[in-house]
Amino acid sequence: MRETKFLTTDQGRQIAYHKSAGKGPCVVFLSGLKSDMEGTKAVHLEAWAQARGQAFLRFDYSGHGESSGEFSEGCIGDWHEDALAVVAALTEGPLIVVGSSMGGWQALLLARAIPERIAGMVTIAAAPDFTEDGYWANFTAAQKRELEEEGLVELPSDYMEPFIITRRMIEDGRERLVLRSPLVLDFPVRMLQGTEDTAVSRETALHLLDHAQSPDMRLTFVRGKDHRFSDEDCLKLIESSLEEVLYDL
Repeated sequence: MRETKFLTTDQGRQIAYHKSAGKGPCVVFLSGLKSDMEGTKAVHLEAWAQARGQAFLRFDYSGHGESSGEFSEGCIGDWHEDALAVVAALTEGPLIVVGSSMGGWQALLLARAIPERIAGMVTIAAAPDFTEDGYWANFTAAQKRELEEEGLVELPSDYMEPFIITRRMIEDGRERLVLRSPLVLDFPVRMLQGTEDTAVSRETALHLLDHAQSPDMRLTFVRGKDHRFSDEDCLKLIESSLEEVLYDL
């Protein structure tokens, strides 16, 4: 097993990463909230890229996996800074970004920040604006009061231990929303979504499809698949989606 490497960002955070050399464009995997670069999809796609001789990068946001920091202290903006830092320091030329769940939001933020670098995108249960449209919109009056007074609220999860949602995460998320203003994705986009996903709704996927401006954007629903989207069939579909995006490059 290769040794994990670390990048120190301008903010002083230690970001763990694995990079595979190969031909461009480099495929960059963006994990979901409280997920890390050792997840099934990230590791599988690394092996897929290596077999093709394709450059590949996976990393842990601060407060995730092997990177420095505490999850409860982070927010969307911090993780966006992490993504920008690793892309700037560790890659050159065009990129194909693969974003899973919150990583889908991060992929869209990268497309907004460095559009000249993004050559294609694949999202898996993309969750743009979830801090506002998912968390805040569904908080009870008591939860909103608790967030305001205590600075955090605990939410149950169908997939892992409860989430600690902080006031900083909500407030910072409002500065990073991508579905309230024009979203230009001037490259091929493939969106994948399971019909049994209880974390990200079909409506979210359709909203993104309708909102974004792209010359080649397709949404695929897969019956019976949940938010993990990590079984053999799903992994093959992610591969084929990447191959479609890469075909003309």
